[in-house]
Amino acid sequence: MKLPEVLVLILALSLASFRATAQPGKFDILLQNAGIASMHTAVTHFNTVVFLDRTNIGPSQINLTNGICRDNPQDLVSNHDCSAHSVLFDIASNTVRPLFIFTDTWCSSGAFLPNGTLMQTGGDYEGFKKVRYFSPCQPGGICDWVESDKALLNGRWYATNQLLPDGRIITIGGKNIFTYEFVPDQGLGQFYLQFLYDTNDEYNDNYYPFVHLLPDGNLYIFANRESILLNYFTNTVLRKFPMIPGEPRNYPCAGSSVMLPLDYANGFSVVEVLICGGSNKLAFPSPALQLGASQTCGRMEVTSNNASWEMLTMPTRRNMGDMVLLPTGQVLIVNGAQNGSQGWEAASNPALNPVMFTPSTSQFEVQAASTIPRVYHSTANLLPDGRILIAGSNTHQFYTFTGVLPTELRVEAFSPAYLDSSNDFQRPSFVNTPTVLRYGFNFTADISLPGNLTSAIELILSSVPFTTHSYSQGQRQLKLPVSQPVTMNNNEYTVSSSAPNSAVVAPSGYYMLFPVHNGIPGTSTWVLVTF
Repeated sequence: MKLPEVLVLILALSLASFRATAQPGKFDILLQNAGIASMHTAVTHFNTVVFLDRTNIGPSQINLTNGICRDNPQDLVSNHDCSAHSVLFDIASNTVRPLFIFTDTWCSSGAFLPNGTLMQTGGDYEGFKKVRYFSPCQPGGICDWVESDKALLNGRWYATNQLLPDGRIITIGGKNIFTYEFVPDQGLGQFYLQFLYDTNDEYNDNYYPFVHLLPDGNLYIFANRESILLNYFTNTVLRKFPMIPGEPRNYPCAGSSVMLPLDYANGFSVVEVLICGGSNKLAFPSPALQLGASQTCGRMEVTSNNASWEMLTMPTRRNMGDMVLLPTGQVLIVNGAQNGSQGWEAASNPALNPVMFTPSTSQFEVQAASTIPRVYHSTANLLPDGRILIAGSNTHQFYTFTGVLPTELRVEAFSPAYLDSSNDFQRPSFVNTPTVLRYGFNFTADISLPGNLTSAIELILSSVPFTTHSYSQGQRQLKLPVSQPVTMNNNEYTVSSSAPNSAVVAPSGYYMLFPVHNGIPGTSTWVLVTF
């Protein structure tokens, strides 16, 4: 064999080896400058995404339109500000439209109402007790933020919201706030929760408590290292769970949490919670030390009579990681840092490689790296086509575009391996689906496949959460029952299913309904789950 032929063979073998060992998934930059660094992100049922930042940060990089300016004498930085601090991102065109937000939304909370309106609560300073609404519209519309005349009963900074089965929002905790309340209030007042006081140690570590609505109607609440089961109707703690080993997991130590997908096979009755990452409790008060982040996850079946933590080890240390439920039932852990904590200039060593967690095997798989550090004040949200939208990152008090970890205005998307073109031959697509799913009622869906049917069809219902500070408030996924596919024609099939039987299992609102075939999801359709 001649020398050039040998070199060609070596190169070919090297490329084949690289392909075999290349990390799965890929990042793509969608927009070079969104105008703001999104601290809070939420996907609407019109295929748009709300980006929201602080208002007391000084001018952003995008101006309000039509000569509109924000004149707020209470603003701590800019009494007269003609720039926008919220924008609406159009998924189809990768463009943004400025939105008008008046009071400060720094470290606030949010949730979607049953009609698809985003309700946003609290913040800092003059935004402390504010309630705001964004009723989404079609791309190109003129929908914008509206501030309510009705205030919260207590200021909520670093609180958590959860949509309830009756359509109300419960907002829990905050900085040195040990109560919860409901919006609308309905004259009930606020309720003291001793658990919030008890978990507020000398370094806090219980801001943005992790809250999951269980299918028995009670709330699982985790703060610091402790967790309880709360009956919010009677303000009764029904159960206290074992303490999670290791580090604190809430702000500012900054772990994250998901409730793993609920499954029709057990009547949606088995609930597991996964909590990953965190920081040494001294990381926030001693930022110069840049202590290593947690490398552990805790997994617990909270509906078990003998609930206990199963501790898992991630491939790398991570705090400030966002956890996203994918239509495959897997969990993507993305963004964050390997040292330090949340806070301005408080972290280092960005975690550029996402990690994929598979609940059925409890295995982690390292994914392809981003080139953009996403640390404090960054977000990750599932999109209707199965990509994960990544935005934000600002480790500074004001927008700073020089030095270490500058303010990040770029928007990117992570595409898991299931979106590789090599999987297109088995990717399902909806031909016909209902737009409304009524509790307990059956429905059918027509699905097309490019190739042969090789496994069962799955239907996955995914909520749209409000994502901020490494936690997606209201994130929820259900695996619905699906019949054997009935062949129609030209690789088209009809399947029968049924909606969740109650709002306790799936609170009313807009969900993404994904078809999945052989582990490969297709693009979702929007459905309204309602009575």
